[in-house]
Amino acid sequence: QVQLVESGGGLVQPGGSLRLSCAASGSIFSICAMGWFRQAPGKQRELVATITGGTTNYTDSVKGRFTISRDNAKNTVYLQMNSLKPEDTAVYYCNAEIRTYYLGNRGYWGQGTQVTVSS
Repeated sequence: QVQLVESGGGLVQPGGSLRLSCAASGSIFSICAMGWFRQAPGKQRELVATITGGTTNYTDSVKGRFTISRDNAKNTVYLQMNSLKPEDTAVYYCNAEIRTYYLGNRGYWGQGTQVTVSS
């Protein structure tokens, strides 16, 4: 069984920064891809950023402000969020495509961490 645990969310003023972390644990053989999604109240969940190998991808609204990275030794993905805007307010969810010792590749979700940007 695989568990993803997010941390780093909180309340920040516009223009501030936060770094989200998502640590994967369990019977992990390999992690093919990791990413971050977010869901604002009353809105659909949207893709924010992904990292697959050395390739990163961002939704247009966060380009130049957010940076996704991985520490493979720790099975952890990070999302550095700078120049935060009120419209970034959402619950941020970690997602990973993971191969375990017992199962082929499948997707896993964290429980989410709240990010609130407000003055």
